[in-house]
Amino acid sequence: MDLLEMTKNNNRNKAPFLYKMLSMLSVVRGYNIFLIVVAQYLAAIFIFSRERSLRFVLLDLQLYLIVLATICVVAAGYIINNFYDTETDRINRPEKSKLDALVNQKTKLKIYFLFNFLGAFFAVFVSLRAALFYSVYIFLIWFYSHKLKRYPLVSMFAAAILALLPFFAVFVYYKNFSEVIFVHASFLFFILLIRELVKDLEKIKGDVLQNYQTIPIKYGEYFTKMLISLIVFLTLNPVYFLLRVYDVGGMKYYFYLSIIALIGFTIALWFSSSKQHYLRLHVLLKLLLLIGVFSLCLIDYSVLINRILTF
Repeated sequence: MDLLEMTKNNNRNKAPFLYKMLSMLSVVRGYNIFLIVVAQYLAAIFIFSRERSLRFVLLDLQLYLIVLATICVVAAGYIINNFYDTETDRINRPEKSKLDALVNQKTKLKIYFLFNFLGAFFAVFVSLRAALFYSVYIFLIWFYSHKLKRYPLVSMFAAAILALLPFFAVFVYYKNFSEVIFVHASFLFFILLIRELVKDLEKIKGDVLQNYQTIPIKYGEYFTKMLISLIVFLTLNPVYFLLRVYDVGGMKYYFYLSIIALIGFTIALWFSSSKQHYLRLHVLLKLLLLIGVFSLCLIDYSVLINRILTF
């Protein structure tokens, strides 16, 4: 072990416990996990359990276990993804990389296995079907991080599907597979595809140095922007059905906002050429997803009023 490595290890060991906790929160993307948990509970409250009291939903032990399993498995997924992306993150996200490095790789792997075990453990108490769902999800996340990320088109679709799957855990629990749910899911899937491509544009420098064959690297920025523009156009299809065919209540205002946001996003995309530009576009997509999650409570005003008045 050289002197530089010894110094790094000493710095990690001396880092205060609070800093190490913040480091792990950064590694597991605490913001994204919080958003998933909120989305699962809002979907349960305003879509799948409209007739039941708020107290019943919040105190539903099996739903709580599903949320816990989701937290553990998704957190583990971010850890293994961080493990494989350490070198590229040092180039693309130097400040975040410094914070993430306060916890050494060996400790991260231990936490990764612990979280996966806990995720499967919690799921078993719900049902064997839930345990199977999360076990397959754990494998798919590892397979994506270890193998699929090296293949441009496969990586893009795999990342979007893996980001979408935690939302289906609640659908599986409530056994609700109506058409409108899948139309909502297709809208979210397209937004996640766009986000993955923008992230690839944002990380070109680090990916080139690590010899990652992402779409912007293999086919160029112009092709990537054309592909994003096409996906934006495809995203308008589920938006049309959600506005004209299905009753989405007050959430229709979110979809009108989405149309405006996506048009503005596409125009800005073609004027973007630097990492900072793509970072801003990435933030815009995050905001769109965040607003979408909280707009779930607007699907039925009567349910919203009932939730406010009764517990």
